[in-house]
Amino acid sequence: MDRLDAAQISLPGVEIQVVERCPSTNTALLKRNSDGPTLLAAEEQTAGRGRRGRRWHSPAGAGVTFSLAARVRRPLREMPALSLVAGVAASRALRSLGVAGAALKWPNDLVVDGAKLGGILVETRANGAGCHAVIGIGINCHRVPQLEAKVGRELAFVDDHARVSRNGVIQEVAGALLHGLREFESRGLDAVRADWEAMHAHAGQRLRVRLADGRVITGIASGLGENGALQIKTRQGLRAVTSGRVVSARAA
Repeated sequence: MDRLDAAQISLPGVEIQVVERCPSTNTALLKRNSDGPTLLAAEEQTAGRGRRGRRWHSPAGAGVTFSLAARVRRPLREMPALSLVAGVAASRALRSLGVAGAALKWPNDLVVDGAKLGGILVETRANGAGCHAVIGIGINCHRVPQLEAKVGRELAFVDDHARVSRNGVIQEVAGALLHGLREFESRGLDAVRADWEAMHAHAGQRLRVRLADGRVITGIASGLGENGALQIKTRQGLRAVTSGRVVSARAA
């Protein structure tokens, strides 16, 4: 079995812990509020969370579920962009491991040819001149046929594209994430904006986006706005969406 092992994950300067089971790695690290960077990975999450409280399914031994906690020194108004920074980092890492088609679906999904490969959940707490950020990453590694039926959508798996251990996936993705956070602290979202737009699975496509209040808008995906808003070119002009979900996409 491809078991997780902290000794097989090399991230200098990072406290690494692997547990057999926990409700949520994000919740556990939010409670700690440690000074230095900390990574917590679990063989199984029993109450894993996705965006807006959705459940994240993580069968034991099949995927990667981990959270990285770090202090981030940027203005609080910029923190919504952290999920995009994390997405770029994860996509870069997955491509380097052989998942050449790894791409991004705004705001927090990793996809391959439209199938969901993983997700990102960022949670922050104000802390002095910056914040305590916990970035949760879930990635499908080994194919579990029953999982697609359970979540009701097409899924992608690392195994379909590359042979790499789950420890290797964590090391590569977390290492890229630490690098991405340093870039973000130095230059803000502009450090990864071009890469995000190049990796955007729906760039230039006609999207239907359901807003947080339930309304739906339609238009052409037109890059990122300030602090990571998705820009949609509608008949009424350019619209910046800060909170919502892409419900459909097609060629413009």
